[in-house]
Amino acid sequence: MADKVSMSATREDPVNILLVDDQPAKLLTYESILGELGENLIKVSSATEALEFLLRQEVAVVLVDVVMPELDGYELAAMIRQHPRFQQTSIIFVSALMLTDLDRLRGYECGAVDYVPVPVVPEILRAKVSVFADLYRKTRALERLNAELEQRVADRTAALEATTAALQEADRRKDEFLAILAHELRNPLAPIRTAVQLLRKRDLAEAQNMRAREVIERQVQHLVCLIDDLLDVSRITRGMITLQRERVLIDAVVARAVETARPLIDARKHELALDLPEELLSVEGDPTRLVQIIGNILHNAAKFMEPGGRIVLSVSREDSYAVISVRDFGLGIQPELVSKIFDLFSQVHQKPETPHGGLGIGLALVRRLVEMHGGVVTASSEGLGKGTEMVVRLPVIGVQSAVVALPTTDSQRPPQVSPRRILVADDNSDAVEALALQLRLAGHEVRSANDGLEALEVAETFAPQVVLLDLGMPRMDGYETAREIRRKWWGKSATLVALTGWGGQQDRQKTTDAGFDAHLVKPVTEFDLFHAIAFSRSTSLGALIE
Repeated sequence: MADKVSMSATREDPVNILLVDDQPAKLLTYESILGELGENLIKVSSATEALEFLLRQEVAVVLVDVVMPELDGYELAAMIRQHPRFQQTSIIFVSALMLTDLDRLRGYECGAVDYVPVPVVPEILRAKVSVFADLYRKTRALERLNAELEQRVADRTAALEATTAALQEADRRKDEFLAILAHELRNPLAPIRTAVQLLRKRDLAEAQNMRAREVIERQVQHLVCLIDDLLDVSRITRGMITLQRERVLIDAVVARAVETARPLIDARKHELALDLPEELLSVEGDPTRLVQIIGNILHNAAKFMEPGGRIVLSVSREDSYAVISVRDFGLGIQPELVSKIFDLFSQVHQKPETPHGGLGIGLALVRRLVEMHGGVVTASSEGLGKGTEMVVRLPVIGVQSAVVALPTTDSQRPPQVSPRRILVADDNSDAVEALALQLRLAGHEVRSANDGLEALEVAETFAPQVVLLDLGMPRMDGYETAREIRRKWWGKSATLVALTGWGGQQDRQKTTDAGFDAHLVKPVTEFDLFHAIAFSRSTSLGALIE
């Protein structure tokens, strides 16, 4: 029966050394010689016991007597070598009789790695067993290292495959997005071009003329909204959106959101039902962004429902949250796609029967803006044709009397401005011509230039009171032109307005540092334009415009 000898280990990872001999005295001798190695010494008195132990445990070295009853050392070695688990186990034969070269050759053929004669020299036996034990230890360590490396390679390969699949999916979605973007841009451009062609006709009736202008205005506004959404996605992705937090009534947010979505709801002949609580709920947030959240959801509900449908917008309170629910009875969503509806560029309804699919960015913006307000947004649908419910939860705060009142669109009328001398500079000739015409029709004296150097030359004799500068002009950009204007006697009191397609906080800071009084993002509305012109340098234009 196997007898495991307890020894004080001198190594961190002692290995098993199996001592096999039918004479107990020899086993004690081997134990005494090898004990100081600090390995686990296991003594057995027969080949059968040795095989039983080998089937249960890993063994580094087998020290076996050649001449034993039942199975001799050669037969035991051959059986050990046949097992794949013991290919790395070292077998050392010990013999006092079979010491010829033929005996040694037979031992090596059976799988032995060494042959020790009797009487045993303790130092030699100890040295040989120590070498083979260390070799086993290092071999095992190398095997573990190889296994770890193989696992790392497998993990890296799996990660690479996942990344490749994700990149392929992103590339596919990018291609889809670009195709949809082209479609969405062509939609408003087509009526704009038709309206422009109609306006060229001299015999066009005044009513038709007015109708054509209204078409252009509506479609340009649609393009502006489209570009604003794209810019919002970019700013949010880069963490460049800052919320202007104020105390806002949920009822006021809902009213303004309904106002923005009303044209589409009415155009599609939907019924909108409101269910508002008697309790006044207020939240701390950015009024504009909160209106954008609810407005986007209402637009989605109106788009993805057959004309003549019904939308229910309800507000309630659940614990410390204001809950805004928008329920429609339209196309619905397949259950497996509900989790993807808030993904950027997601197109769960992009089918021929849903031509108003959009770019798939509205709900992605909703989710990010809600999260920035400390809330959550969820979507649910019982399936196709069963409608969708969007629920926004925002943390409420105690209601106070001083709550922000959101302006209505009626207040967005351009102010009356007394005639001014205005210089317009832009490398886009069409933009300069259109803006100059708009200002002249409002009674202003206007000069134009197509780059910064030309603007300075014109200004020397014109001495403008207001200068509208594009930032990306050739020869001299808008920033340097503004600095040069500020050095002139007439430029110290002039109002400088930046016209640019960049509207981030860093962009606004750059124009302020260059000496501009106002920063207008293209395309500029009539209200913002005349609002900027209406105030002199003494007025805080940055606060008024933004």
